[in-house]
Amino acid sequence: MQPIKGRGAQSGAVPTRFGLAVREADGDWRDAAEAIDGEPPRLRTTVTREFPKSVLTFNTSPDIPFDRSVNAYRGCEHGCIYCYARPTHAYHDLSPGLDFETKLFAKPQAAKLLRAAFAKRGYSPRPLAMGTNTDPYQPIERDFRITRQVLELCLEVGHPVTITTKSARVLDDLDLLRQLAARRLVAVGLSITSLDPRLSTLLEPRASSPAKRMAALGKLVDAGIPAHVGISPIIPAITDHFLEEILMQAGAMGVRSASWIMLRLPHEVAALFREWLDVHFPDRAAKVMHTVQSMRGGKDYDASFHTRMKPQGVWADLIRTRFRLALRRAGIAQERLDLDCTQFRAPSRDGQMDLF
Repeated sequence: MQPIKGRGAQSGAVPTRFGLAVREADGDWRDAAEAIDGEPPRLRTTVTREFPKSVLTFNTSPDIPFDRSVNAYRGCEHGCIYCYARPTHAYHDLSPGLDFETKLFAKPQAAKLLRAAFAKRGYSPRPLAMGTNTDPYQPIERDFRITRQVLELCLEVGHPVTITTKSARVLDDLDLLRQLAARRLVAVGLSITSLDPRLSTLLEPRASSPAKRMAALGKLVDAGIPAHVGISPIIPAITDHFLEEILMQAGAMGVRSASWIMLRLPHEVAALFREWLDVHFPDRAAKVMHTVQSMRGGKDYDASFHTRMKPQGVWADLIRTRFRLALRRAGIAQERLDLDCTQFRAPSRDGQMDLF
């Protein structure tokens, strides 16, 4: 199979849990025009405007550190092959493979719907997580600016918010982030998987380069914004050797905290990742999957609460030891940041002033 340049998934034909038919080319005349010398047609990104009735999602999962989130987009053009959110596209009769990174959905009324949720009687604030499913700063944010609108709302009503991203585009909202940070209302995490730009173009082809993400961390710190580095995911025999240097560079910039997550392969992601390995790293594909399975009870993945976030075995213990030692050498103190929930003031309901 020839690699598909600029995309993480190498096909859209990975079977799904819902019996989704194998997808074929649409037959667009432009596809034929671009199929030169036997090369496959260039894949275009499309964005559909979506108008849901709500955007605030609550969860009761015992092994994640937030209980509510908002996602401005569905699908993600970053195209990270390992993304655990890929299977969500299957719920909409779309492929978790190439469809996930080319057929995107934007929610232009997200801030308006969130305002309505904040205005409900009895709403009690806790940190709002952004970037838990798809990246809030993926390339289409440049045009839609939905993430910025949500941050403006959080600043207006004094609601704490956390951001996780793989994009240096987070600096576009530095003005808002400074104001939120001054009131202890925001924390930003940059996820850095490797320090090799070539590897990054294969793993996460449309995310910011590792160097740009690292530089963005430094600029956040310089601006007084609590910054976190997430080494996520660690892929054995592919990215694990970058762990110490990522922490060393982040620590030198004054980053306050760090974390790591082992590769997770739920549902269709396992087949997509195996396909990616066969295309890009056939020489070590068997070794990678054997190591992954050794940490997941012999399976590609174990979705059980607590277990999914805590791989077991010798290899996992080695990573934990390396991470602990590297933190100490990098001078990262693992400071705990408690965002302030006391400043929240509910917006008026239905645009009317509250009389009581």
